[in-house]
Amino acid sequence: MDSIQISFPDGRTQDFPKGVTALEVAKTISEGLARNVLAAKVNGVVVDAFRPIQNDAGLQLLTWNDPEGKSTFWHSSAHLMAEALESLYPGIKFGIGPPIESGFYYDVDTGDRVLTAADLSVIEQKMMELARLNQAYMRREVGKGDALRYFSEKGDEYKLELIGELEDGSITFYEQGNFTDLCKGPHIPETGHIKAVKLTSLAGAYWRGDEKRKQLTRIYGITFPKAKELEEHLRLLEEARKRDHRKLGQELELFMFSDKVGAGLPIWLPRGTALRQRLEDFLKAEQIRRGYTPVITPHIAHTHLYKTSGHLEKYGEDSFQPISTPREGEEFFLKPMNCPHHCEIYAHKPRSYRDLPVRIAEFGTVYRYEQSGELHGLTRVRSFTQDDAHIFCTPDQVKGEFLNALDLTMMVIHKLGFDHFTAQISLRDPAHAEKYIGSEENWIKAEQAIIDAVKEAGLETTTVLGEAAFYGPKLDFMVRDALGRSWQLGTIQVDYNLPERFQLDYIGADNSRHRPVMIHRAPFGSMERFIGVLTEHCAGKFPLWLAPEQYAILPVSDKFLDYAESLLQQFEKASLRGNIDRRVESIGKKIRDAELKKVPFMLIVGEKERDQNTVSVRRQGEGDQGSMTAEAFINLIREGSI
Repeated sequence: MDSIQISFPDGRTQDFPKGVTALEVAKTISEGLARNVLAAKVNGVVVDAFRPIQNDAGLQLLTWNDPEGKSTFWHSSAHLMAEALESLYPGIKFGIGPPIESGFYYDVDTGDRVLTAADLSVIEQKMMELARLNQAYMRREVGKGDALRYFSEKGDEYKLELIGELEDGSITFYEQGNFTDLCKGPHIPETGHIKAVKLTSLAGAYWRGDEKRKQLTRIYGITFPKAKELEEHLRLLEEARKRDHRKLGQELELFMFSDKVGAGLPIWLPRGTALRQRLEDFLKAEQIRRGYTPVITPHIAHTHLYKTSGHLEKYGEDSFQPISTPREGEEFFLKPMNCPHHCEIYAHKPRSYRDLPVRIAEFGTVYRYEQSGELHGLTRVRSFTQDDAHIFCTPDQVKGEFLNALDLTMMVIHKLGFDHFTAQISLRDPAHAEKYIGSEENWIKAEQAIIDAVKEAGLETTTVLGEAAFYGPKLDFMVRDALGRSWQLGTIQVDYNLPERFQLDYIGADNSRHRPVMIHRAPFGSMERFIGVLTEHCAGKFPLWLAPEQYAILPVSDKFLDYAESLLQQFEKASLRGNIDRRVESIGKKIRDAELKKVPFMLIVGEKERDQNTVSVRRQGEGDQGSMTAEAFINLIREGSI
């Protein structure tokens, strides 16, 4: 019998019969391991653990502890849900059902039936009934004609549309029990791995994201291999609801939305503005220290600018419609990015190699037309401000400038309490070259520049294809919040292409013209998104240095307002932020309201405090801290604000 050589991640190799599966390999290691294998990575590609391996290969066995294992588990769960739906509601039609970061969804056409939240528990019960049958997932290669016939007989126009775009010879079906679906996989070995399920919500979703197409019903869910893991997940979901920045933003009076202003266009209220300005002031001061020059650019620009940059071609669908002026043929766009404006700033005068690097920074507001169904509080909006900076440097300066931007980004992340993050090298997808601008040579140089810089910094990274910007590769920072959720925030990008499109240059030491390299950098990313994530991360209890109000003075009655005013003057002179609650309310209600507003310190003043020239201090969430002088409180705040 022919044999093949399997290489394991620890460097060990072993011969196996040709056609061996990853599950069979796992059984030679231990039966316990085999029971936990969900999928396999063969030569870096995730495949079914039950798929035969025909040639020498590197093999990694994937379990629930691996991200790819979870993804495969949830993809298979989407198929299990579809089987349950087809069993309960004959004639239902299916769009797509992918895994997502936490769980899965399936877009379905229920015809005249309207699914409600009350139906979810029935679907869950059916899913668990089917899971207990421990049905095997089976992969089958299908000719295009047979695939079209199968779904034509079912009357499923969504699958027919998808099949119509596929090449013959590349189509596969997956089956479990009585359910068959168009799918490229991979899937877990059997449904019995799924021990707990929760369908979390229903939403509307236009077919293929097109508002002109039919709106389908999107069913979200999540599954686990152990019931106790679902219980922990539900606990975290409840905590997430309490921390939801949309809820806290309203309660803390940070921001608002208005239908009259427009969906996805946030309005910052005084307390939210104070918070945001503190963040901006912190980064502005740090940027000045690091040699950045602040600039301000318009919110709109002529269409020609975005034709030059490539944004009109590659980003036009995500932009607002052009703005026509009374002058015939003249059009402007709300800017989707700040970089073209900054290229014009660089180009406005001759540059020498002695001038470089040029570091231009702007808190610039940009506009992108997100679909209404994708808008979500501050984390997905149509108008947002980037802490944008663009560094124009010589090729020899790229690594040093990239490392400086990396140091700044990591300082920001740690300063705001995001201690757990992943640095992701986001590269282009070679299979879709049409998505990008620029030459192969420029892309190779830009990608290698990022790889070399992070290696020198000793930064652990992951690499993802297809996540690059259209003009260059990126280093994206995926931070984990207090609930373990991952968010993409800061980014650093290397760009050889925009300087070329804008014909930027500098005079080198050889007295010849050379092309600069451009580094795009935004440690916060979007101010809106960052504040939304930060609000949830700290549950609205912002760090003392950042809190909109560091204290609230709570007089027991009007008799002590004069003393409260004298304290306020002392604190304002010391640059502390706070106010007096002058309402005619009980001290108990004033304390409760300050607690709900998550004001870090409550200073209660009555007869004793006035006579002794002190304040009675309560700390948010911790209760009474005793009495102290105004000077002692000022020192306490200053020490806590470092």
